[in-house]
Amino acid sequence: MGREEKQQPHGPAGKAALGAGWSHRHRDVSGGWLRPTVFGAVDGLVTNASLISGLGGGGVSAHTVVLTGVASLVAGAFSMGTGEFISVTNQNELVGAEVSLEQQMLTRFPAAEEEELAGYFRDYGADPQTAARMAAAVSRDPDTALQIHSRQELGVNPQELPSPLLAGVSSLFAFSAGAVVPLLPYLFGASSLALTLALTAVALTVGGMAVGRLTGRPVLWSGLRQLAFGALAIAVTYLVGHLIGSGA
Repeated sequence: MGREEKQQPHGPAGKAALGAGWSHRHRDVSGGWLRPTVFGAVDGLVTNASLISGLGGGGVSAHTVVLTGVASLVAGAFSMGTGEFISVTNQNELVGAEVSLEQQMLTRFPAAEEEELAGYFRDYGADPQTAARMAAAVSRDPDTALQIHSRQELGVNPQELPSPLLAGVSSLFAFSAGAVVPLLPYLFGASSLALTLALTAVALTVGGMAVGRLTGRPVLWSGLRQLAFGALAIAVTYLVGHLIGSGA
């Protein structure tokens, strides 16, 4: 999903604000693609870099590193994709069940639901008479009433739920893209753990900086934070592999 654009005002104040750069364009915050993509890429990168580091610490052959790394990539990608698809599907089904319950309440107890809606408007600062008129106006359209109640009581818009397929596919391909980076030196015949770690460090930093740009956080800080956490996982795995390999 891309940016969401609200209806632009037509009054003089709104036009003046638009001329000065005011805008209601926002980035997608629903998590439909960004969360599984970022999580999948980072997970794939850290998982395979740590795995290769542990194998390198244990002194195994380059062939074993490639075989294990590729197996980890394939297994992890399908695990991530399937898990993300099921997770989002279950979440959407839960939301759907609660929205259906709210629909039943609107059908069976319209007066009570309208009174509840007026209470929401009063909480936002409307006086009782205005709140009652607003609630009556909204309640005349069942679809609008259901949407407003769902947003107030569930915190979701039932018409804008994330796509399980998009989340699953994004996660699968993102994990694969992240997991292949630490394998590249070995796939091209340069069996160097140092080169793998250097590529991983660059990818972690650049990936963190890209996420920082998307989320509006300090770019360098986001990159270094992701590098630090990834380095910790890789270092611990290397130590474990070295201890086990030296004791074999």
